[in-house]
Amino acid sequence: MPTARDPRPLTGEPLALDLLNTRWNSDGVTQDLLADTDGLAVWLASNGLAGAHPVDAETLRRLRTAREALKAAVDGSPEQAAPLVDAVLEHGRIRARLTAGGPAEEPEFADPSWGPAWLAARNYLDLLSRAPERIRTCAGGGCILHFFDTSRNGTRRWCSMAACGNRAKASRHYARSKEN
Repeated sequence: MPTARDPRPLTGEPLALDLLNTRWNSDGVTQDLLADTDGLAVWLASNGLAGAHPVDAETLRRLRTAREALKAAVDGSPEQAAPLVDAVLEHGRIRARLTAGGPAEEPEFADPSWGPAWLAARNYLDLLSRAPERIRTCAGGGCILHFFDTSRNGTRRWCSMAACGNRAKASRHYARSKEN
Protein backbone atom coordinates (compact mmCIF):
# COMPACT_ATOMS: atom_id res chain seq x y z
CA MET A 1 0.00 0.00 0.00
CA PRO A 2 1.58 3.35 -1.01
CA THR A 3 2.18 5.91 1.69
CA ALA A 4 0.33 9.23 1.52
CA ARG A 5 2.17 12.40 0.53
CA ASP A 6 3.83 14.29 3.36
CA PRO A 7 1.63 17.36 3.96
CA ARG A 8 4.12 19.36 6.04
CA PRO A 9 5.38 22.73 4.82
CA LEU A 10 9.00 21.97 5.81
CA THR A 11 10.70 18.61 5.35
CA GLY A 12 14.27 17.46 4.90
CA GLU A 13 15.64 18.85 8.14
CA PRO A 14 17.85 16.63 10.34
CA LEU A 15 15.82 13.82 11.93
CA ALA A 16 15.44 15.45 15.37
CA LEU A 17 14.14 18.71 13.90
CA ASP A 18 12.03 16.90 11.34
CA LEU A 19 10.34 15.14 14.25
CA LEU A 20 9.61 18.52 15.87
CA ASN A 21 8.20 19.67 12.54
CA THR A 22 5.48 17.02 12.67
CA ARG A 23 3.49 19.86 14.28
CA TRP A 24 2.93 23.01 12.25
CA ASN A 25 0.46 25.86 11.96
CA SER A 26 -1.83 26.18 8.98
CA ASP A 27 -4.20 29.15 8.86
CA GLY A 28 -3.86 29.57 12.63
CA VAL A 29 -4.64 25.91 13.41
CA THR A 30 -1.97 23.52 14.70
CA GLN A 31 -1.71 20.39 12.56
CA ASP A 32 -0.16 17.16 13.85
CA LEU A 33 1.21 14.56 11.45
CA LEU A 34 1.57 12.14 14.37
CA ALA A 35 -2.14 12.16 15.19
CA ASP A 36 -2.40 8.54 14.04
CA THR A 37 -0.42 5.62 12.63
CA ASP A 38 -1.10 6.77 9.05
CA GLY A 39 0.87 9.93 9.84
CA LEU A 40 3.56 7.80 11.47
CA ALA A 41 3.87 5.82 8.23
CA VAL A 42 4.24 9.08 6.27
CA TRP A 43 6.93 10.35 8.66
CA LEU A 44 8.87 7.08 8.57
CA ALA A 45 8.75 7.04 4.76
CA SER A 46 9.80 10.70 4.52
CA ASN A 47 12.87 9.93 6.59
CA GLY A 48 13.91 6.68 4.92
CA LEU A 49 12.83 4.60 7.92
CA ALA A 50 9.85 2.77 6.38
CA GLY A 51 10.04 -1.00 6.64
CA ALA A 52 12.77 -0.90 9.29
CA HIS A 53 10.45 -0.04 12.17
CA PRO A 54 6.93 -1.07 13.18
CA VAL A 55 4.02 1.20 12.26
CA ASP A 56 1.87 0.69 15.32
CA ALA A 57 0.40 2.52 18.30
CA GLU A 58 3.40 1.72 20.52
CA THR A 59 5.93 3.20 18.07
CA LEU A 60 3.68 6.23 17.65
CA ARG A 61 3.43 6.74 21.42
CA ARG A 62 7.20 6.48 21.83
CA LEU A 63 7.85 8.85 18.96
CA ARG A 64 5.51 11.41 20.54
CA THR A 65 7.44 10.99 23.81
CA ALA A 66 10.67 11.76 21.97
CA ARG A 67 9.06 14.76 20.26
CA GLU A 68 8.05 16.25 23.62
CA ALA A 69 11.55 15.63 25.03
CA LEU A 70 13.18 17.30 22.03
CA LYS A 71 10.73 20.21 22.15
CA ALA A 72 11.65 20.76 25.80
CA ALA A 73 15.35 20.64 24.88
CA VAL A 74 15.10 23.03 21.91
CA ASP A 75 12.50 25.48 23.22
CA GLY A 76 13.10 25.26 26.94
CA SER A 77 15.85 24.68 29.43
CA PRO A 78 18.45 22.06 28.42
CA GLU A 79 19.00 21.22 32.09
CA GLN A 80 15.33 20.39 32.62
CA ALA A 81 15.05 18.59 29.28
CA ALA A 82 18.14 16.39 29.72
CA PRO A 83 16.35 13.72 31.80
CA LEU A 84 13.55 13.56 29.21
CA VAL A 85 15.96 13.09 26.30
CA ASP A 86 18.05 10.64 28.34
CA ALA A 87 14.91 8.60 29.08
CA VAL A 88 14.46 8.08 25.32
CA LEU A 89 18.16 7.33 24.79
CA GLU A 90 18.04 4.58 27.43
CA HIS A 91 16.19 2.38 24.93
CA GLY A 92 18.99 1.98 22.42
CA ARG A 93 22.71 1.98 21.92
CA ILE A 94 25.38 2.14 19.26
CA ARG A 95 27.08 -1.15 18.50
CA ALA A 96 30.60 -0.80 17.09
CA ARG A 97 31.59 -3.44 14.56
CA LEU A 98 34.34 -4.27 12.15
CA THR A 99 32.94 -5.05 8.72
CA ALA A 100 34.53 -5.94 5.39
CA GLY A 101 34.25 -2.25 4.53
CA GLY A 102 35.94 -1.13 7.76
CA PRO A 103 34.64 0.14 11.08
CA ALA A 104 30.89 0.58 11.38
CA GLU A 105 28.44 1.72 14.00
CA GLU A 106 24.90 0.37 14.10
CA PRO A 107 22.04 1.33 16.36
CA GLU A 108 20.54 -1.46 18.45
CA PHE A 109 17.22 -1.49 20.26
CA ALA A 110 15.96 -4.02 22.78
CA ASP A 111 12.46 -3.05 21.64
CA PRO A 112 12.16 -2.04 17.95
CA SER A 113 9.23 0.29 18.71
CA TRP A 114 11.76 2.65 20.36
CA GLY A 115 13.89 2.77 17.19
CA PRO A 116 12.59 5.95 15.49
CA ALA A 117 12.35 7.84 18.81
CA TRP A 118 15.88 6.83 19.76
CA LEU A 119 17.28 7.75 16.34
CA ALA A 120 15.73 11.23 16.59
CA ALA A 121 17.10 11.77 20.11
CA ARG A 122 20.53 10.54 19.02
CA ASN A 123 20.44 12.91 16.05
CA TYR A 124 19.75 15.79 18.44
CA LEU A 125 22.96 14.93 20.31
CA ASP A 126 24.82 14.96 17.00
CA LEU A 127 23.43 18.43 16.17
CA LEU A 128 24.45 19.67 19.62
CA SER A 129 27.98 18.41 19.14
CA ARG A 130 28.23 20.00 15.64
CA ALA A 131 26.72 23.45 16.08
CA PRO A 132 24.09 23.97 18.80
CA GLU A 133 23.73 27.66 17.93
CA ARG A 134 22.43 26.69 14.48
CA ILE A 135 19.38 24.87 15.84
CA ARG A 136 16.70 27.50 15.30
CA THR A 137 12.99 28.18 15.59
CA CYS A 138 11.46 30.09 12.69
CA ALA A 139 11.18 33.83 13.36
CA GLY A 140 7.94 34.02 11.36
CA GLY A 141 5.03 35.17 13.50
CA GLY A 142 2.88 32.19 14.40
CA CYS A 143 5.29 29.68 12.86
CA ILE A 144 6.40 26.83 15.12
CA LEU A 145 8.79 25.07 12.74
CA HIS A 146 12.46 24.38 13.49
CA PHE A 147 15.47 24.20 11.21
CA PHE A 148 19.21 23.65 11.26
CA ASP A 149 20.83 26.77 9.83
CA THR A 150 23.23 25.66 7.12
CA SER A 151 23.70 29.15 5.65
CA ARG A 152 27.32 30.20 5.22
CA ASN A 153 27.16 33.06 7.73
CA GLY A 154 24.62 31.46 10.07
CA THR A 155 21.98 34.18 9.81
CA ARG A 156 18.97 32.26 8.48
CA ARG A 157 15.83 33.41 10.30
CA TRP A 158 12.91 31.64 8.63
CA CYS A 159 11.92 28.09 7.96
CA SER A 160 11.30 29.12 4.36
CA MET A 161 12.09 32.33 2.55
CA ALA A 162 9.15 31.68 0.24
CA ALA A 163 6.65 31.42 3.09
CA CYS A 164 7.59 33.01 6.42
CA GLY A 165 10.41 35.17 5.04
CA ASN A 166 8.18 36.60 2.34
CA ARG A 167 5.38 37.31 4.86
CA ALA A 168 7.82 39.16 7.13
CA LYS A 169 9.16 41.26 4.27
CA ALA A 170 5.66 42.04 3.00
CA SER A 171 4.60 43.04 6.51
CA ARG A 172 7.58 45.41 6.86
CA HIS A 173 6.84 46.91 3.45
CA TYR A 174 3.20 47.44 4.36
CA ALA A 175 4.16 49.09 7.67
CA ARG A 176 6.57 51.46 5.84
CA SER A 177 3.97 52.36 3.23
CA LYS A 178 1.40 53.19 5.97
CA GLU A 179 3.89 55.60 7.59
CA ASN A 180 4.23 57.65 4.39
